[in-house]
Amino acid sequence: MADVLRWQAKLRRSAVLLFLLAGIAFDASAGAPPPALGDVALADLPKEAAEVRALVGTGGPYPFDRDGVVFRNREQLLPAKPRGYYHEYTVRTPGATNRGGRRLVCGGPAKVPDVCYYTDDHYQSFRRIRP
Repeated sequence: MADVLRWQAKLRRSAVLLFLLAGIAFDASAGAPPPALGDVALADLPKEAAEVRALVGTGGPYPFDRDGVVFRNREQLLPAKPRGYYHEYTVRTPGATNRGGRRLVCGGPAKVPDVCYYTDDHYQSFRRIRP
């Protein structure tokens, strides 16, 4: 019985230690700035990206219902901004039967955004489009 009690106490200490370490790791990453983003010229992106960027400048109409919705930046790869700052737009993928993974995410005023980013892997990475 004493062995079982010692084992349970050791198990509780280990669980507490793991909990504390997980909290430290979470706190360290929570305040970290987003990773550095590469940049790219619009001319170096697929032609479909340039077409969407032109649509953003005119306010649409957009081919997909989800175009223009608020992008929440859940991945925290883009610079932190207030909710509603970023909006996402689908960049067609030739041959795809759905929206695919290519997007423009633009921040700022709808027709004259401050900045736009391109992702071709459905928000896993972004490149800032040079003005």
